Amino acid sequence: MGNSLLLFILVLIPALASSDFLLTHVRNIKKRNADNDLVVNGIEIYSVKIDSKVTSRFAHNVITSRAVNRGNASKEVFFDVELPKTAFITNFSMTIDGVTYPGTIKEKEAAKKQYTKAVSRGQTAGLVKASGRKTEKFTVSVNIKAASKVTFELTYEELLKRQFGKYEMFIKVKPKQLVKDFEIEVDIFEPQGITELEAEGTFITNELLNTIKKTFSGKKGHISFKPTLDQQRTCANCSQSVLDGDFTVRYDVKRTTPDNLQIVNGYFVHFFAPSNLPKLSKNIIFVLDTSGSMSGREIEQTKEALLKILDDIKEDDFFNFILFDSDISTWKETLIKATPENLDEARKFVRQISAQGMTNLHGGLMRGIDILNAAHEQNLVPKRSASIIIMLTDGQPNVGVSNTHDIEKAVKEAIDGRYTLYNLGFGSGVDYGFLERMALENKGLARRIYPDSDSALQLQGFYDEVSNPMLIDVELNYPENEISDLTTNSFKHFYDGSEIVVAGRFVDSNQNHLSVDVRGEGANDTLSYTTQQDAEQTAQAFQEQQYIFGEYIERLWAYLTIEQLLEKRLTATGEEKENLTAQALALSLLYKFVTPLTSMVVTKPEENGNEEGIADKPTEGAGMFTGPLTASPLYHTYASPPTWYTSVDGDPHFIISVPQKKDAICFNINENPGMILNLINDPVTGITVNGELIGDKRANSDAKVQNSYFGRLGIANKQLDVKLTVTPERITIQNGDEKTGFTWLDSVTLQQAGLTLIINRKKNLVLSMGSGASFVVVLHQVWKKHPLHQDFLGLYTLKSDKLSDQTHGLLGQFFRPIDFTILEVHPGSDPKKPDATMIVKNNELIVTRGWQKDYRGDPKHGVDVPCWFVHDNGAGLIDGVHTDYIVSSLF
Repeated sequence: MGNSLLLFILVLIPALASSDFLLTHVRNIKKRNADNDLVVNGIEIYSVKIDSKVTSRFAHNVITSRAVNRGNASKEVFFDVELPKTAFITNFSMTIDGVTYPGTIKEKEAAKKQYTKAVSRGQTAGLVKASGRKTEKFTVSVNIKAASKVTFELTYEELLKRQFGKYEMFIKVKPKQLVKDFEIEVDIFEPQGITELEAEGTFITNELLNTIKKTFSGKKGHISFKPTLDQQRTCANCSQSVLDGDFTVRYDVKRTTPDNLQIVNGYFVHFFAPSNLPKLSKNIIFVLDTSGSMSGREIEQTKEALLKILDDIKEDDFFNFILFDSDISTWKETLIKATPENLDEARKFVRQISAQGMTNLHGGLMRGIDILNAAHEQNLVPKRSASIIIMLTDGQPNVGVSNTHDIEKAVKEAIDGRYTLYNLGFGSGVDYGFLERMALENKGLARRIYPDSDSALQLQGFYDEVSNPMLIDVELNYPENEISDLTTNSFKHFYDGSEIVVAGRFVDSNQNHLSVDVRGEGANDTLSYTTQQDAEQTAQAFQEQQYIFGEYIERLWAYLTIEQLLEKRLTATGEEKENLTAQALALSLLYKFVTPLTSMVVTKPEENGNEEGIADKPTEGAGMFTGPLTASPLYHTYASPPTWYTSVDGDPHFIISVPQKKDAICFNINENPGMILNLINDPVTGITVNGELIGDKRANSDAKVQNSYFGRLGIANKQLDVKLTVTPERITIQNGDEKTGFTWLDSVTLQQAGLTLIINRKKNLVLSMGSGASFVVVLHQVWKKHPLHQDFLGLYTLKSDKLSDQTHGLLGQFFRPIDFTILEVHPGSDPKKPDATMIVKNNELIVTRGWQKDYRGDPKHGVDVPCWFVHDNGAGLIDGVHTDYIVSSLF
């Protein structure tokens, strides 16, 4: 096999419930063998199995896919998996011809170092990501030889959350070809007993209806789905698969008491979900963005949702509307009771809402808080009631108080723990991280509303989740001297149909008894009681050992603890953030969870192919462009050059890859700071890239040529009406008349049809423009007090072959193949760098063998790229002279 290894790194980040898989192959494509529908492009996927075991809401899922290369040449096979946003991967392995290559989970920076070492040996790796509403996807690929077999096995775990009275497991099914042995098996064990169990699929036809087998009795439930080969076909003689959509399992448990306590081996979990309580009245303030960016479909969908919500508001509730654009306006000066007459008036008000002006988000929220404060101070609302603020915006604050940190501080101080704030981010232009932090600081949550045809239903669905509060100020108190490492145990609201989960561990691991004091404020009186449990009772409930996977309560505790530490980390700063990070990292490594702080490294022999193989799962906090979301694979981080690329970095050094020569040409451009150079100009696609030079902080009087670097880049796409300005401090996107800004401290994913941008915090940004071009901008940061140097940028082109033949510029002219011949290699002035004669473009040039740095994989140290250096600003290599490429402005 040889000693060289190829590395795959799985980088996954959490945030709902689902799982999806598929195996595909994209290289060495040949015509399908019509005699065998199971073989597509030489690859047969002969088995796909999803095996899920759910024990007390905690799901342990194993996805196994097996394939064989039926062709006579090596083939690349992809394993694509869509996971729940709340899932943590715990294991991944590949078995090739009987040899298993397991994954190991490491701290993220350690994994990156191993990754960089692989890069320095010339091996290829990559990160791929795609996202959906409920799922995040990763992809791993492998080359397998003719007649070889490969097995992919992925394990992940998640805690199923209860909503609307049911737990839901969502599985996205999309094998993309017929599979001889396809099976979904779900085993559920709930010690409280199962009251209902159902399964459905969006792709289930009448012919497939009987293939879903469902049974449940007592504590056990079982679902199986195993369609035959013929049942998978879209028609009797078709070779396409009908398996394309969502498969959902839902269930609930018996509740003879509000609590279920379980104790196993020194750990406990407490499920709390009272029922049959009278519902509290609500005091609800809708704070609505009506700025100009909300015009058109978004404002109409908001109005549609509000009208349906008004139909559901109960007569005991109080409500009001605050509208914010450049100004702040209110429907009423106080909270109004939801009488039929007031609701009719509210409907008229909602129908006439229109969009205009800018976004005074701070003013809108503060007005809403003031109205709630006044209602409570004046006793306009019942003392036993739930006060809620729901804020909806599609953009970022840009008038009034616009600094997001100032807004967060002011809102937190004004609410002072009395009310719950829910932030809904409409579309993809919002600063979601800001919305999430502000909601978490005020005992709420943020939710993204996707700009699709069902946006109104998404808004209404969120309201339904919080429309039936049953308790406020819930406290679950455990003996302090007996319990350590307790997860969150106080909650502002408990909503009907949901569930509170608390886990912890005993100081004495041999302790087998626990008592809990429960307290909450209900509609009529205070709920207060003590509940107890011992380990023996749990053991009796769990006599069916085949349903138990390992130390599941301990893993549930670790899962929930990590999830909450990561959530707290979002709003923490300084030493507190460092401590939360250290705790979450330690638990992630101990329990082998792939979280935002860890990565999974998988090795396999280089002889099986140097292929991409990683997956990234972006945080919900990533910002996005306004427009329809896409889920296309994107390169996220880069290790080694693609087969054909160009770049400019450093002082500034240009590198031109010449793949047919397995070599490269490089040159420098020496110009004064302040000059703007045209790098790429394609009159057909409308894509241009220009760069402005900066110099050192002070000129070097002894140097003939002053150092210069790119301090500002301007990337424009006329067809998309988008302009991107990048400096070492900020990234600004102008989409038509709308501007959005970020700093390099942000981690952001922005998407709209035809354009995707990813900011990797303090490292690089990746820009993809449809099939036209892909670029990476690398950030170089120096010591802030450096007496001479300052921060600068590098530009790398990745996909340029789809640009037109008319593309030009210092880089653009080399997007077409270039040939050269090297003659008379001889010693130069530097013994380590020989000179030679180069014949290129019918010119005879004296060139020097050297190297330049490629900083994509490592912005600090870079990787040496050998090249032939052309002197005198690329004279004889570039068309014309370098001053021909000086332009007057960045756009």
